[in-house]
Amino acid sequence: MNEAKPDAIVIGAGVSGLTTAMCLAEAGTRVAIWTSEPTEATTSMAAGAMWGPYHVEPLDMVTAWSSVTLEALQELATQTGAGVRLVPGVEAARHEVDPPSWGNQLDGFRMCDRSELPPGFSTGWRYTAPLVDMSMYLTYLRRRLDANGVQIHRQRVAALVEMAGKADVIVNCAGLGARDLVPDPGVFPVRGQIVVVKNPGITEFFSEDTGAGEDLLHYYPHQNTVVLGGTAQPGSWNPNSDPETAAAIVRRCAEVEPSLGGAEIIAHRVGLRPTRSRVRVDSEQLNGTRIVHNYGHGGAGVTLSWGCAMTATKLALGA
Repeated sequence: MNEAKPDAIVIGAGVSGLTTAMCLAEAGTRVAIWTSEPTEATTSMAAGAMWGPYHVEPLDMVTAWSSVTLEALQELATQTGAGVRLVPGVEAARHEVDPPSWGNQLDGFRMCDRSELPPGFSTGWRYTAPLVDMSMYLTYLRRRLDANGVQIHRQRVAALVEMAGKADVIVNCAGLGARDLVPDPGVFPVRGQIVVVKNPGITEFFSEDTGAGEDLLHYYPHQNTVVLGGTAQPGSWNPNSDPETAAAIVRRCAEVEPSLGGAEIIAHRVGLRPTRSRVRVDSEQLNGTRIVHNYGHGGAGVTLSWGCAMTATKLALGA
C-alpha cells in the first residue's frame, strides 16, 4: 500500500476486523487496519473455535451470516496451512432437548442413540463441523492480507468522531472496544476461559448443550493439542486465568474423556466475548464520513465472520 489516504480504515484486528479487511481488499479497496492491540492479544486468539451459532440475535440474519461462513470455512478446510479442519463429534445434553435448527447444514448430522452418549447424557447428535486453530488461522489471514497490501497499524482510536475524513469509509470492528468507541453501552463482556493441553490421542470433539449456564463443557482436538472449555460469565472484565476455574474445566472434561485428566497443560487463555443483544452490522454518516459497524458477535465471532464481513463490505461500497 502506498502512503496515500486509504479508501477504508478497519478498526480492530480480531477475526472480524481481519476478515472484513480481507473482503474489502479483495473487492479492490485500498484498506488499512488500525488496532490498539496486536491480533495475538485479541479475544479471537482465545477462541476454541468451532463453527456453530451461539446465543446470538437476530436469528434470521444470524442464520444467513453463519451459512455464508460455513461455506467459506468448508472451502478453507481444503487448503493447507489455513488452520481449518472438518472434524466429527457429538453435542449432547443431560436432559431432553430439540436438536439445533442449523444441524441439517452439516455433514453427517444425525441423532445419537443413548448408548453412544457418555453417562449422564440423555440426548445428543453427531455431525462434522469446521474446527479452527485460531493461532494458525489468524496467521493465515495476516498472510493473505499482506498479499493484498493491507497494512496493520498500532493506533488507538478513542472515539469514532476522531476518524472523520481519514478515509472514505471507516469500518468499526472493535468488538468490546465499541462500548467506548461508538459509544454503545449495550456492549458487555462475557468472560471465557479455556485450557490448552497436549493431545492424548483424541480425534473427535465433544460439546455439552448447557443452555445459558456459565460453566461450559467442551473439548476440541487440534491435532497436537486439545482446547478444553470453558466458561461464559456475563459482566466479568477479569482478563486473568483463574486456577480454580481451570481445574474445574479439566475435571468436567475428564468426566467425559478420562484421558484428558492427566494431559499435559500447555496454556491457559481468557477472552472477553463482545456481546450485545443483537449483532450490529449497519452504516451511518458521521461528520460526512460513512461509518460501517460490524460488532457485537458474542461467542459466535468465527461463526459469523465471513457472512458479516461480506455484508459490511457491501455497506462500505455503497451497495
